[in-house]
This record gives sequence, structure tokens and C-alpha cells, in this order.
Amino acid sequence: MADVGVRAARHDDVAAVTGTQIRAWKYGYRDFLPEGPLEQMTGPAAENMWRQQWEDAITSPPSRWHRVLVAVEQVVLDTDAFPALGPGGIEAMAALQGAEKVAGLASHAPAEDPDLDPTAAGEMLTFLIDPDHVRRGHGSRLLNATVDYLRDDGYHTIVTWVFAENYAVRGFLESAGWGADGAERVIDMGRTVRMIRLATDIS
Repeated sequence: MADVGVRAARHDDVAAVTGTQIRAWKYGYRDFLPEGPLEQMTGPAAENMWRQQWEDAITSPPSRWHRVLVAVEQVVLDTDAFPALGPGGIEAMAALQGAEKVAGLASHAPAEDPDLDPTAAGEMLTFLIDPDHVRRGHGSRLLNATVDYLRDDGYHTIVTWVFAENYAVRGFLESAGWGADGAERVIDMGRTVRMIRLATDIS
């Protein structure tokens, strides 16, 4: 059993956030990104780079409008089973009682695309769910929290860039009222990979 929620990321979440990103990319992008570039994006050297970037984003964001949110599960253990673990096991399990596990993350900031007004449009930069924690409502909670923060900041529109072949994320966002706004990017990853921009009105 676990209690769930969304909160602002803290410094002690950096490792978990980085691990969640790596696992989500490996699982979610394996069907449409070339193997070599995906390995480079998720390998040990890249992981160290991402960890530093997440630490900077969480502890020293560029502005008050830049945020990193995490979806968490608070572990609730079956204490009836503790006696069978012995003294050492009981102590170890008791330490886990109430601990939080990062199950997903989302980050947002003012939109930077030149065709958008950064005072009116925010951008969801990251939206990832740990593959071991999908279909538990974390995506919906992160999305709702992102909308709430950006609406409170005075934004009227949110955009996000997704891989065109990432049908799982596209389908989820489209079911929540997002839609392609016509902007596209093409990335060379040994072969052409297309990204599309989705947008939603939150005014």
C-alpha cells in the first residue's frame, strides 16, 4: 500500500529523479529511437551529466517560474509481518516505513520558442513516469499540478515537445485536451526523428 501525491523536488530527490529519467527513457523510447543514441542518452557518462543538471534545476533554478515537481508514493508496510524478520529485519523495515519513492517527474518554465510569448505561454519541459509505477494516476496528478502552478503564475497556454512516435504520451496528453499546434522539429540521430509541439489552453 502507498499514499501518493505531488510536491516540489528537493535536493535529496536528485538521484531518484535522475534514475527515473534514465529508466523512463530506456523503457519509453526503445521502440522509436535508434539504439546507439538511446544508449548514449542513458549510459553512465550521460547519467552523471543529467544528475548535475537536475541538481542545478532543483537547487538553483534560473527563476521562480522554473520548477521541478515529483510524484511520490509513501510506502506503508505490513507491520504484522515484522516479527518474522527478526530484530535486524524489523529495524531495517521500520526505517522504510513512511519513506517516499519518486514515481515520476515533471518540470516547467516560461516557453522559449521564438513564436511564443514567454509571459503568456509556459512549457512543460519534462514529463516522465517511472516504468514500474505506470497506471497509478501519477501522470494525471503531475499534469494537474503543472497546470495549477502555471495558471497561478498567470500563463494562459502550456506547450510541450514530444516525439511524434511516442504514441503513449501523445495519447495521454491528447485525452487531457492537448493538441498539435503545427510546430515541428527534426533531429538527426543517425536517422530522422521528428518531434511535434502540443499545446493546451489553461485560461
